[in-house]
Amino acid sequence: MNYRVAVRALCEFTAGTGDLDHRFTPSPSAREGIAGHQLVAARRGESYESEISLSGDYQPDESVILTVGGRADGYDSAANRLEEIKTHRGDLARMSDNQRALHWAQVRVYGALLCRARELEGVTLALVYLDIASQRESVLTEWSTRAELEAFFEDQCERFLIWAAQEAVHRRARDAALEKLVFPYTTFRSGQRELAEAVYKAASTQRCLLMQAPTGIGKTLGTLFPQLAAMPRHNLDRLFYLTAKTTGRGLALSALEHLDAKPLRVLELVARDKACEHPDKACHGESCPLARGFYDRLPEARRQAVAQGGRLDQAALRHIALAHDICPYYLGQELARWCDVVVGDVNHYFDLNAMLFGLTLTQQWRVGVLVDEAHNLVERGRRMYSAQLDQAAFKRLRRQAPEALGKTFRRIDRQWNALNKAEHPKGSTTYRELEAIPAKLLSALHKAIAEITEYLADEPAGLDSALSQTYFDLLHFCRVAELFDKQFLCDLSFRCGRRGGTISALALRNVVPATLLAPRFAVSHTSVLFSATLSPSRYYADLLGLPERTPWLEVEAPFVADQLEVRIAADVSTRFRHRQASLDPIGELMAQQFRAQPGNYLAFFSSFDYLEQVLERFHESHPSIPVWRQERRMSEPARQDFLARFEARGQGIGFAVLGGVFGEGIDLPGERLIGAFIATLGLPQINPVNEGFKQRLGAIFGDGYAYTYLYPGLQKVVQAAGRVIRTREDRGVVHLIDDRFNRPEVRELLPDWWQTSTVRSFPLLSLQ
Repeated sequence: MNYRVAVRALCEFTAGTGDLDHRFTPSPSAREGIAGHQLVAARRGESYESEISLSGDYQPDESVILTVGGRADGYDSAANRLEEIKTHRGDLARMSDNQRALHWAQVRVYGALLCRARELEGVTLALVYLDIASQRESVLTEWSTRAELEAFFEDQCERFLIWAAQEAVHRRARDAALEKLVFPYTTFRSGQRELAEAVYKAASTQRCLLMQAPTGIGKTLGTLFPQLAAMPRHNLDRLFYLTAKTTGRGLALSALEHLDAKPLRVLELVARDKACEHPDKACHGESCPLARGFYDRLPEARRQAVAQGGRLDQAALRHIALAHDICPYYLGQELARWCDVVVGDVNHYFDLNAMLFGLTLTQQWRVGVLVDEAHNLVERGRRMYSAQLDQAAFKRLRRQAPEALGKTFRRIDRQWNALNKAEHPKGSTTYRELEAIPAKLLSALHKAIAEITEYLADEPAGLDSALSQTYFDLLHFCRVAELFDKQFLCDLSFRCGRRGGTISALALRNVVPATLLAPRFAVSHTSVLFSATLSPSRYYADLLGLPERTPWLEVEAPFVADQLEVRIAADVSTRFRHRQASLDPIGELMAQQFRAQPGNYLAFFSSFDYLEQVLERFHESHPSIPVWRQERRMSEPARQDFLARFEARGQGIGFAVLGGVFGEGIDLPGERLIGAFIATLGLPQINPVNEGFKQRLGAIFGDGYAYTYLYPGLQKVVQAAGRVIRTREDRGVVHLIDDRFNRPEVRELLPDWWQTSTVRSFPLLSLQ
């Protein structure tokens, strides 16, 4: 049996002991780390080598070979010194013992490999810690003989091989099962086979795929089945199923159960706030009992989890974690290394600090990536790579901050006030776009990070305060600032402070996430992005950063035109200036349709204000028609209550906001929903920020209006209308209420299988 493992992965497995402790984190950004390594290398002499590739085998007997490899940071042949460079913030004395143990393990393994490669009898090992704020080096050294390092290397390998042998058995069983995997139903749905074949071909040819497939054909099962079938044939290590909606995770987990590939380990990743057992405590052993001794108890919990296998969803993880007195969230993070399929949010692979992307790089995995409801990735991508700071938060902290940080916040306030004075003369606009990030304020923010880091190192309880949130906001802002280029906007939004005077919010807004998402697609063996609304294809290809020549496939809808009446109310305008005049016509249209065909309907509006105005007028004019409404900031139980009103053979109209939680990702087949009223084009609000986006997108792609307003708006409309027809047996009606739906450039963006008709006088409309 042959195994291969990276040095870091080997050491992370064998060297973990003690408490879970994040007080010495977050670490510097990747760019800061690279710059730090380059700085240290530049300080060394001519005999210094950087990024040395090292590899070696451990073979306890003829049947087993473990190959360990990686890149050592630097070696000075004149001094015979091997260096492992780590960048950091804060007091080095506050680094936890398990972090330091991991670093020593790494450099010792590299030392063993170096001695082998260069036939050295010994080497000086050095841990070089570079403070990115002061650029000072702290160096820890030890001399080790080749025999000592070889013994250490063999011990680590032996400990890993026990686990690796078990994993190899699992991998063979998994691949054998997947080679025999059969589709769980006797036939594919219409369009589902075409979809599955395209996904399998993408995996076979190591390509990405952008695929528009209508609701109701079984996209979840139709993408998972071919990707799993491709895993043993193309030596894929992991499959990531990513979605922007919680409902999407549930559908994926359910589909995997139907596939019945028993050796398969399926892990559900959830957000920390959903998994945390002690939200009032910090993530270290002195505060949280589930962090205390985490790494000491992790091996047994991990062993139970992988032995249990199957579906490791949130409930299963919690059960195992609490049985071993460790944190469920961080158990899930650890198990991501050992599960075959990971079901999670898109941010787990695509954001700045994405764990799954990081593991793919460090473990050198071959991965398949499935992105469900991929139309959401444009806006989600923008949010991942955007940041905002509000001056008001810093003013509050200036008054409440510990004395040691008083100077820090006074410096920020002084620079921010100077910026406001320069950019917001009296009587000027409340919004201003800046050509560059304000250099003096940014410098003050960087200094604040260094000073808060030092403070939190001495006062770890500060992590439980508002200071902690500000600290993480600062870190994120400065990391986004490193990425700033023409794909971003920098702006200030001004308002009057509570005590008078001007205060502002400074934002870095990502406009085009393509260049930041592209490396994620490049690393994957294959990525498939699918949704019912990925049209026009050029819009998504431009903004998502897919490789050139990525194919775009549109799977033909299994529905026929007579299943859905699509009526355009061309005599109504829902523009802001016409809203009062639109209230009665919209209400009358809804009432006429309901009386002609009683049943359950959804009515979508552009905002809560508009919804409330129509609902109030409608209830006054038609009190006998049952209505219910989406509330602002609805809880999960309230959402379920809203959906529960849509009973088979029920009657009434649910009022909702377009683009909200009920505009996509809900399934109300048959008579649970027989129609929808969409009283808006879904266009984003016209405001200075969106106008800035329009100008920037126009400069890059040539059609700023369509990229900013039209395409995102119509995508929401089509998603909402898609709630009506879910199966080939469903029948329904959709009313598109606005004269602009009748424009050719709008109608051509509607699904091809729709046959629209224009209505100008609201006759009684029937589904018969």
